[in-house]
Amino acid sequence: MSGTRGGVGRIVAMGVGLALALLLLLAAEARAGKYTVAQCGWYVGADADWADTTGGAKFRPDGYCVPPGGGDPFDGSRLKTFTREGQATVTGTRYARWRWNAPAGTAITQVRGTWWHALHDGIEQRVGGIGGGGFTPFLSAASTDTTPREFVAGFASGVAAIEDRLLCARAESKWCSLDAVSWGGLRALTITLQDGTVPGAGIGGELFNGGWRKGVQGVVIWGADTGSGIRFGETTLDGARVALTEYGCAIAAIGGEWRGTRMQPCQIAVSGTQAIATTAFSDGPHSVGHCVTDFSGNVGCDRLYTVLIDNNPPAHPRAAAPVGAAGWRRSNGFEVVWANPDQGAASPIGGAVWRLTGPAGFDSGAKFAAGRNRTSLADLKLPGPGSYSLALWLRDEAGNEAPASAVSVPLRFDDVPPGVAFLAPEGPLPSLVEAEVSDGHSGPAKGELFYRRSDAEHWTELPAKLVAAPAANTAKLRAPLPDLGPGTYVFRADVADAAGNTASTGRRADGTEMTIRRLAQAEVVGEKTRLFAQLRGGRGRGETRTVAFGAGASLGGRLVRADGDGLAGRELKIVLRPSRGALAPRAVETVRTGAGGEFELRLGPGPSRRISVNFAGDGGLEPSTRRPLELRVRSGVSLRVDRTRLTTGHLLRLSGEVRAGDAAIPRRGKLVAIQYFERETRRWRPVVLTRSDHSGRFRARYRFRYVSGLARVRLRATAVAEERWPYAPGSSAPVTVEVSGK
Repeated sequence: MSGTRGGVGRIVAMGVGLALALLLLLAAEARAGKYTVAQCGWYVGADADWADTTGGAKFRPDGYCVPPGGGDPFDGSRLKTFTREGQATVTGTRYARWRWNAPAGTAITQVRGTWWHALHDGIEQRVGGIGGGGFTPFLSAASTDTTPREFVAGFASGVAAIEDRLLCARAESKWCSLDAVSWGGLRALTITLQDGTVPGAGIGGELFNGGWRKGVQGVVIWGADTGSGIRFGETTLDGARVALTEYGCAIAAIGGEWRGTRMQPCQIAVSGTQAIATTAFSDGPHSVGHCVTDFSGNVGCDRLYTVLIDNNPPAHPRAAAPVGAAGWRRSNGFEVVWANPDQGAASPIGGAVWRLTGPAGFDSGAKFAAGRNRTSLADLKLPGPGSYSLALWLRDEAGNEAPASAVSVPLRFDDVPPGVAFLAPEGPLPSLVEAEVSDGHSGPAKGELFYRRSDAEHWTELPAKLVAAPAANTAKLRAPLPDLGPGTYVFRADVADAAGNTASTGRRADGTEMTIRRLAQAEVVGEKTRLFAQLRGGRGRGETRTVAFGAGASLGGRLVRADGDGLAGRELKIVLRPSRGALAPRAVETVRTGAGGEFELRLGPGPSRRISVNFAGDGGLEPSTRRPLELRVRSGVSLRVDRTRLTTGHLLRLSGEVRAGDAAIPRRGKLVAIQYFERETRRWRPVVLTRSDHSGRFRARYRFRYVSGLARVRLRATAVAEERWPYAPGSSAPVTVEVSGK
């Protein structure tokens, strides 16, 4: 940027010194200004000095120029010189005088005033100008006239001073008698001065620090003059005034005009600060200048400087999208590209701001990626599998940005294979073969079913169809069972999710191999049986139950014939399959039915489990299988706070522990959400998301910023669901915190 200046880097004193030097160069070309000074009248004092060539022995001064306010402004006002009483004589040519000096660079061109006198024995009053030839009087009186009379005198080439002398107007070898007191007086002087020097001006400060500027910018200004002094300074932007500083001057309003009350009414060196609001100007380059005006009307200006202004944020990114195929991906690495909007005369794009949000309340917070005209974000990593949203907006080099202009780019990552398990066939001669498919992220996408005789090598594909199930992210892969000859057949399911992760199994949910046996016609078909089972725990019973961490449950049911009669003394096989991530292995228990076919098994504390019950058949009874039951165990978690009362703006420290039980804390720590209870909706809302260490302990901090009055806030910690965490979401007991506004 041309003409850039630093604010404090440029010393004002140096600027004033340079400006004074410039005055000498510009004076010859300047058109002189004029100003007037009022003296001794109009409630104005006198900027004059008095001197006595006799050393004070023969004359004395008498000055009174400012009478009390409210009365006649000339009542009693005077500047007089008296001969001293008690003195006999004064030598010829000796005098006393009042003198008004023109400031450097100026000259007196006219004086107007009132004079009167009482004069005896050779004493005279003379009023005149001091020029190159010395003192030249334009008024002279040798007799007494006590009536104040007006006078006016002009000086074509200007004089350096005006003097009012009381003089012994005889030769130096003679003397004047002082027996009678003589005096001369003046008042109501209007002195006109010509000022031929141009003041110097300078400007610097924050606005000139380089780069793009916005908002209110501070500037440092200064000026210097050798004549009448600086009256005011004006800063312009593109020729329009944006700031005005008026400096203190010794002036008074007299006769409809401003007159100085001193011969140099204003300061010769000034400095100050101004605040420039750039928001009133368009984005782009602008010219800034500063000028000062002295009391006589002479104007001096610094040169124009170019500054760059931008107060408006960029528009939203255009056509933002991830590189590569859209949808779910198995690899955790994304690059997002976009096109920048046209900035025109405004500052270039300085970078992009992005914010990633996703499952379980994840929020990365706003992050800035610098780079002029940046059009991409590379190597974006998601914290884990799931569907995330990338909010993206732009920041220009002036620092302007608008989060409301953000565009949303979906990013979906899934590297977890789907789950698949065959369902137990319906009866000994099923017509369908089914497998249950689940995937917690991208969802089931496709699947195939195969079968072969147990003694064969080659698989045969079945015409399978993937059908969505009522539960989210689950489906059933089913195919009609062909007419199979006698023998034992094994089955295989191959599935894939939408991200391309694959899984294959040949087993049921209880871990047993998926087989179907076809009997020859000569084999005897046994009597049908039916198996009933349910879980008891928590506050009820059913096929699915949820219990607290560390609590037990029970499994119960009944084995009956087709007609409903109970089958006593039969052995049942119960398979307990812990959820993924549990340390406990799959367990197999056996129970015998009671007299009415009933059975019961106590289930001790542990992780969540899937439980299957099977009757293998015996004594002419067909086997029976119960669909798997699900026992869900909530996570165990505690929460503590370092205080229960605090003030808005203070930090609350929270800590607690997730109980692992029969599980290992995930490698990255267990995900814990700190939640508060929203009274209006009666729902728990997340405020902080954190992870525990490898022992399950966690810490978090939260600052209440917007609470006014007194609020009682209920908080709890919730261990949220995660892949390979064998517990259902569980929460701590609530903790109540009182927050008072400042």
